[in-house]
Amino acid sequence: MSDCPFPPLVIDYQGQLLAGVDEVGRGPLVGAVVAAAVILDPLRPIAGLTDSKKLTPQRREALDTEIRDKALAFAVAEATHAEVDELNIYHATHLAMRRAIDALPLAPEYLLVDGNRLPGHHVPGQAIVKGDARHPAIAAASILAKVARDAQMVALDGLFPDYGFARHKGYATPEHLAALERLGPLPEHRRSFAPLKGQLELL
Repeated sequence: MSDCPFPPLVIDYQGQLLAGVDEVGRGPLVGAVVAAAVILDPLRPIAGLTDSKKLTPQRREALDTEIRDKALAFAVAEATHAEVDELNIYHATHLAMRRAIDALPLAPEYLLVDGNRLPGHHVPGQAIVKGDARHPAIAAASILAKVARDAQMVALDGLFPDYGFARHKGYATPEHLAALERLGPLPEHRRSFAPLKGQLELL
């Protein structure tokens, strides 16, 4: 991760039970926001960890398998589309992160969280802007979360192929917006998000 333009990270923790935490799915119009937490094993390094969005789907899948094999601990959790609507996306994201941290089979001593805010967990840590490009544990979490959420969208595509979820992964692409206009929202759509909210107000 040496090609990152940010200054070197200063981490106020020297032990091995450091968990990287990241989420995927803040922006889409449908489905859960998915978070992951990963404690990497310093004795079993994984090459090529970086922001999941910079990787091909095939590379993400391969790294997902390697992370699950080599990490000291990992967990994937989510906040549902209903919780997104109830809490708002900011609070739902932090809920998913806290669930992922709590689901780790090995209790972390310190958190490195992607973004500019900690999720309100009792374990100490620091928030790191662009953390998925700056620390391998956060990158590993971003990969697990991305692979898990993409799999959810492929499964939803199997149930409702006319919406194109396997292609756009729930984001507000022209294809997705056109399908919403033509077919209306599914139960899994986030009613509080602008395109859905506006459409529902017209009904």
